[in-house]
Amino acid sequence: MPDSARAVVLTVRFLLELCLLGALAWAGAAADAPLVVRVVLALTLPGAAAVLWALFVAPKRRYEVSEPVRLAVELALFAAAALGLVLIGQVVLGLAFGALALAWSVLARL
Repeated sequence: MPDSARAVVLTVRFLLELCLLGALAWAGAAADAPLVVRVVLALTLPGAAAVLWALFVAPKRRYEVSEPVRLAVELALFAAAALGLVLIGQVVLGLAFGALALAWSVLARL
């Protein structure tokens, strides 16, 4: 892949990672729960995702795992964010985000 195309792929992937965190925060804040629970969810869901990403997926990850494990963690996090969007009523956005994240996760590995 040419360097310019690789730069675009990695930039979009980074933006998807930010969307992942935002989607989890939004899903937590919009949960059908008391305010205190929503605040805790809005903070802990993206926080937990960021920790898992840093441990297993990031380029400077803490633990070196096989590529299938790394991909599985990445896809599980994107799926959780997509599901969170669907559960708060953002069905089209959740499905679109999930499809784009899946496609980009594969494209980033080519």
